This record gives sequence, structure tokens and C-alpha cells, in this order.
Amino acid sequence: MSGQAEVKVKIPFGNKYLDAIFSVPKKKSTYGVILTHGAGGDMNFPHLVSLAAYLASHGVLCLRFTCKGLNIAYRTKAFKTVVEYLKLSDDYKLSGVFLAGRSMGSRAAASVIRQLSQDDDDDFIQGLICLSYPLHRPKLQSKLRDEDLLFIRCPVLFVSGSADEMCEKRLLEGVASKMKAPKKIHWVGKANHGMAVKGRTTEDVMEEINAQVFSWLRENIELEHE
Repeated sequence: MSGQAEVKVKIPFGNKYLDAIFSVPKKKSTYGVILTHGAGGDMNFPHLVSLAAYLASHGVLCLRFTCKGLNIAYRTKAFKTVVEYLKLSDDYKLSGVFLAGRSMGSRAAASVIRQLSQDDDDDFIQGLICLSYPLHRPKLQSKLRDEDLLFIRCPVLFVSGSADEMCEKRLLEGVASKMKAPKKIHWVGKANHGMAVKGRTTEDVMEEINAQVFSWLRENIELEHE
């Protein structure tokens, strides 16, 4: 992946700092994606590294960050801090940003969008990208984590495995049909919650996901074709 640089930053958060990395495209980017990890791991989770590199090499600025913690309110607060940081950044003056997360990170992203849309109607946030959205706990399909999704109005992309034990296909399609937002679901055939598919390499699956995310972004913003 040529044509991009990585810049490490520390983002002030309360009395500590969040570690983050910008993947910067060669040409100045007008839109960006903020990306974070699930309940385990950090911003160097292979899928996030791969997506950030792919987006930057296709002209989209990407900021990925680490926030350790299993409390969804805490994760949401951290994500909100990163959004504000990027919005006020003099180095990267962006017209808008898409919030993206894997698993619990996508729940935090959805929660931020709901909160910010109630606070003000500024259009800095352009959309939401949910990678392996954890709609329910394994085998607990009766309790859906759909409340934030139903309030969101900006475009939403779901990328989920058709065999995800935390996101039954029928249930996500049911939630999507009730959402007010423009939405798209891309099912990765036979993938589990970790996006592993028997008989396919991780790289192969990541290529599919990266291409889907980028083509959806391109549909939702005017990206200049290289």
C-alpha cells in the first residue's frame, strides 16, 4: 500500500491520553473515517490496520484509536472526544467524518451519533460503518441492542458475517427494516463474529470488507477518482 503515511498522536481524554494513528493519504483528504476496535484488542487489530491502509491509499484519511474498557458509556465518551479532536484539528481540515467500529466499537460509534444528533444538528458526521455489529449476546436473541440504531438518521453500512453468533441475519434485517436511516447490509458468507471463514484466508476476507466499505463511502461522498 503506497501513497500514505502513518502519524502517531496522543489525544487528551480526561486526565489521560488515547493512543491513535492517522493514516494520511498522499493527496489532501476532505473526508475522514474514525475507526476503533472491539471489546478485546486495540487499534492494531489486523482488520483495522488493513482497512485504514486501504482507505488512505484510496484518498480517505483514517484515524484509528485505542480505548481499553468494557463499559459502553466510557467507550462512547472516548469516541466523542476523538470526534471533537478531529473536528478542531488544524492539520486535517475535514468537511465531514464517518464513524466506524468493530463489534463493541461500532456500538460506541452508534451511541456517539445518537448523542451528537440530539445535541446539535451539525453535519460533520456523515455516516456510520458497523463491522460485526454485536446485535445480541450469543444465544440471547431476545435482547437486541438496537435502540441507538433506530434513532440514527445518517447513512449506515453494516458488514457482518452470515454466521455471526452475535448478529443473527434475520434479526439484523428486521432492525434494518425499522431504521429511519438509509442503510445497507453486506453479508460476508459463512463468516463468524471475528470474520473468520473456513477455507478463506484472512487477507481474502479483509479485501472483500475493505472494498465494500470504500465503495459505500464513495456512494455517500463525492470522492475524486484517482
